Amino acid sequence: MKSIEESVVTAMDGSDIALYPYLPYILQDIWEIGADPNSIIKLIRKHFPNHSDLKILDLGCGKGAVSVQAAKTLGCLCLGIDAIPEFIEFARKKAVEFNVEHLCTFETGDIRESVKNLTGYDILILGSIGPIFGNYYATLTTLSKCIDSNGVFIIDDGYIDDNSNYSHPLIQKKEEIKNQIDLANMKLIDNVILNRNEIVESDDDIFGKLKKRCNELIEKHPDKKELFLDYIKKQEEENDVLENKVVCSTMVIKRKS
Repeated sequence: MKSIEESVVTAMDGSDIALYPYLPYILQDIWEIGADPNSIIKLIRKHFPNHSDLKILDLGCGKGAVSVQAAKTLGCLCLGIDAIPEFIEFARKKAVEFNVEHLCTFETGDIRESVKNLTGYDILILGSIGPIFGNYYATLTTLSKCIDSNGVFIIDDGYIDDNSNYSHPLIQKKEEIKNQIDLANMKLIDNVILNRNEIVESDDDIFGKLKKRCNELIEKHPDKKELFLDYIKKQEEENDVLENKVVCSTMVIKRKS
């Protein structure tokens, strides 16, 4: 099993574990690190009538953008867990800012361990965290005990079109994902494709802020220049993948009846 530090760096599109302690600095200007909160909130509204009764588990919650905005909009209870203490501290401050600190709980932890004692959630959110639990079959079977019988997974991820010749070590083709969902005795009940223009706009905004902070770190730590230049390059490559080579989507998955 990968260390939590390595898993976090991979989820943030990095390749060198030495980057881990610098991630809070690099990402300090960005709140919505992964999934789009608005897309997830729309899906929750669509599939659940009693919003204020919902319990949401947000794994790899980052700085809490999804949980805080879901709690503010829907009045639901949210538990967010992330491995980076600075992210959790930021999430707690945002919950206070949005007046939802009574609805949101944020904890620092290794989500692979935390989930062993979590049950009874209506919605489990995995927002652009990568294959921390393995492929879709492994992820769904491992986490199924966290949701109740009518609960759903909402997963923000990318997949490769079945007709594409492109390959990526961490991204699967849509048909492969559907097969793994089926093997896990579950079904895909909704799949919202993200608008490419919005993806480009978001990527450009995040990349500009990220690059600025990396360049500041190069000034502060010239001996680690290659580490930060490599991360900038990896981000450029990842943006190209998201914008041109894969389909970015938000999927809703539930147990078969």
